Amino acid sequence: MYSRICGTGSYLPKKVMSNDDWEKRVETSSEWILDRTGIQSRHIASSHETSAYMGTQAAKRALEAAGKSTQEIDMIIVATGAPDKIFPSTACFIQKQLGITHNCPAFDVQAACTGFIYALSIADQFIKTGQIKCALVVGAEMMSRLINWSDRSTCVLFGDGAGCVLLEGSEEPGVLSTYLYADGNQDEILSVDNIQLADHTGMMPEVEKTDTPSLPISDFYPYVKMDGKKVFKVAVTRLGELVEEIKSKHQLGEHDIDWLVPHQANIRIIKATAEKLGVPLEKVILTVGEHSNTSSASIPLALDVAVRDGRIKRGQTLLCEAFGAGLTWGSALIKF
Repeated sequence: MYSRICGTGSYLPKKVMSNDDWEKRVETSSEWILDRTGIQSRHIASSHETSAYMGTQAAKRALEAAGKSTQEIDMIIVATGAPDKIFPSTACFIQKQLGITHNCPAFDVQAACTGFIYALSIADQFIKTGQIKCALVVGAEMMSRLINWSDRSTCVLFGDGAGCVLLEGSEEPGVLSTYLYADGNQDEILSVDNIQLADHTGMMPEVEKTDTPSLPISDFYPYVKMDGKKVFKVAVTRLGELVEEIKSKHQLGEHDIDWLVPHQANIRIIKATAEKLGVPLEKVILTVGEHSNTSSASIPLALDVAVRDGRIKRGQTLLCEAFGAGLTWGSALIKF
């Protein structure tokens, strides 16, 4: 028994913020952002476009693509670092918004940018062991709520959105393998403080509810803190090791991968990984330019884009890989 992707879906907020828009807010330039990251624009969620809302829209589109009803869903797993609430889980909110009344399990996974790979691997195990038949796997993020809007080293990197795949049990090959890794000893190079720990007064600043948030940053407001140089160095190293492991275990040559679907963080990291794999750039699904880094939503977003525009076709072999805070990294080799 395999788990097979039978539908994909995605959602992006209507508000688009360009590099030129960032030039007006912080000391940077459109050319600098594009040259260092490959990013040209990003989508920014409005007050009603929460992680649960965006995830629900992506899930509806995945269900429609698969020709499935909500009654067929046996499990909902959501990868997110920006949940609507500490609890209940964002997965439970999506369950409610989809109108699912039967008692299927629903829970969140937190592995930062690697979250979707972790969630996919969990759903894959449940299906392969016969415990469930169909699972919604969602990556949904409101990264705009987790950035310091005056820190030019991080604020230009992130955007909002959601992506979803619907997995079902199948005798046909689907998810061929997943590999998950973590190294908690390097947690300090990429992190967001806990709200309760960050604010000892118990009073968080009011979030301005506009389409382009201008969040009041204080010593107590939690936001992304990153040592960009260290993250880049470790990401390239770890993903290179991961690629070598996959090639060795699956006896893969450069022509055996039809598409590389990477986490969309930085064009330089993506190029380095593709080169290590021996995959030409024209066989890499790239959305970082339009979407920026949407953390755990980036792989399912990119996957849905390429499925819907016809590049990814049935029977092709995909390699999805990601690296994120934790530090975490992982991959999924998939026969689509």
